[in-house]
Amino acid sequence: MVAVAAGRRAGGVGGRRRSGCGPGQAQQKLLAIAVAARFAEAVAPPSAEASRAGSGGCCVELLECLLGALSVNAAPPPAQHRRAVHSIRRRRPRGGGSADDRHADAPSGRIAGNGASASAAASLYTMQGRKGVNQDAMVVWENFGSKDDTIFCGVFDGHGPNGHLVAKRVRDLLPVKLSANLGKGEFKEISTSDVKSGTTKGVATEHRVEDTDASPGNEENGEYPEFFTALRASFLQAFYVMDRDLKAHRNIDCEFSGTTAVTVIKQGQNLIIGNLGDSRAVLGTRGEHNQLVALQLTVDLKPSIPSEAERIRQQSGRVFSLPDEPDVVRVWLPTFNLPGLAMARSFGDFCLKKYGIISMPDVFYHRITDKDEFVVLATDGVWDVLSNAEAVSIISNAPSQASAARFLVESAHRAWRTRYPTSKTDDCAVVCLFLKTEAASTSSSAVTKDLVKNREMSSGKHSLAVKTSTQGS
Repeated sequence: MVAVAAGRRAGGVGGRRRSGCGPGQAQQKLLAIAVAARFAEAVAPPSAEASRAGSGGCCVELLECLLGALSVNAAPPPAQHRRAVHSIRRRRPRGGGSADDRHADAPSGRIAGNGASASAAASLYTMQGRKGVNQDAMVVWENFGSKDDTIFCGVFDGHGPNGHLVAKRVRDLLPVKLSANLGKGEFKEISTSDVKSGTTKGVATEHRVEDTDASPGNEENGEYPEFFTALRASFLQAFYVMDRDLKAHRNIDCEFSGTTAVTVIKQGQNLIIGNLGDSRAVLGTRGEHNQLVALQLTVDLKPSIPSEAERIRQQSGRVFSLPDEPDVVRVWLPTFNLPGLAMARSFGDFCLKKYGIISMPDVFYHRITDKDEFVVLATDGVWDVLSNAEAVSIISNAPSQASAARFLVESAHRAWRTRYPTSKTDDCAVVCLFLKTEAASTSSSAVTKDLVKNREMSSGKHSLAVKTSTQGS
C-alpha cells in the first residue's frame, strides 16, 4: 500500500516521471496483478466468503488502489498542458475578444473578434468590464446564406456562472440555424413591389418602451410585407432549436446561466430584426431637417413590462425589485430568492423556464430608405449609461466606420466611470452595420487606411456614412 501511495504522489498532478519507469512496463505489471486479483475474487469457493468478509475486503481495496494508480500513470504529463494554457492566455487581446474568435476555423465572411474590422460594411468591438470574465459576444457574417447582398449581425450578453460559454455557443450556432431555415427560399422573392408603402414605426428616442404593444412594426399595423410571415417563422424555429441545443449540452450548465440575443439580417433594402432579452438595436437615420436622429428598432424585454410580468406570474414566477435596487425589476423562483434575472426572455436559464421565462424572440421588419445611415446593436452595458441619441451621435462622430464600434464602447466605459464611480463597469459589446451601398462596397483595405489616417486628425470628424449622406443630399 505504501508503494501505491507513493506512486500516486509521484505520478499525480505536478509530479515528475521517473526516468527508469516507462509507462508500458509499469502498467503491464500492475494490470497483471489487478487481473489476477479480480480472477481470484471471482473463482473463490463459497466457504471463503466469510474469510473474505473478515479480512475487510483487502483484495477489493488493493484492486481499487492498483486501478487508481493505473489511471494516474496513464494520464499525459500535466505540466505541458498547463504551459499551453498559459501561452494562450498571454496572447489574449486587451479588448476582451479572444484570439481564437478571430483565427479559428470559421466560415468565409464570419468575423467574431476585436481589432481592425475586416468588413467594409460593419464594425464590431467588445471590452471587458470589472465584473470578471467578459460575458459579451458578437459576430458579423457577410455573404450570409451564400448570398452576396446578405449580412448577419448579432450581439449576445451572457449572464450567470457560465454566461460567457452560453453567449459564445449561441454566437457560433444561431447564425448557422438561421441560415439553414432562411436557405429554403424565403428571401428569393423579396423586391420593392412586395413591400407596402411606408416603413415600420420606431420607438421615440427620448422615451423607454413600457409595453410590448408599443413595439415597432406591430403586425396589427399592417406594415409587414407578405413574406415576413415565413421569415418570422424561421426566426422562431431557429431560436427554439438553439435553446433546445443548450438544454442538451453536456459541458455547459445552463440551469442558472443564459444569454440575450439581438440579431439583424440585412438583405438588399430589407432588415429583419430578432430580439431576445434586454440588448437593443437602434437605427441612425435622417429627420425632416436632415438631422441625424435615433430610432429604436427593438423593445427591451424586461420583467418591468406589464405583459411580460403577467406571463411570468401566471406561471408561478415572482417579479419584484430589491430594496437597494428599486429601479431593477427581477424574476425569482416561486419559493427561493434566486436567481434574480433582470430580463423576461433569454436563452438558457432553465431553472426559470417553467416559471415564465421563454426563448421566443420579438421579430421586426424595417424597409431601408435613403435617409437611413446605420444600425447599432449593443448590450445593456452601453444602454445603461448612454441614450439612443447619444449612441447615434457618438458613432456619427467616430474617426471612421472601422473604428465606430470601438469609439462607442470606449465612450460607454468612460460614462460608467463618471456616472457610477463606485459601481463595477459592465461588459460592453457593439456591432455597427452601415447601410449606405457606397460605403458597403468600399474595400476593407481602404477602410483600414482611412482609420490610420483619421487617427491623426481631430476626433470631431463625421463618419464616412454621414459624409456620404451629406454629399448625396
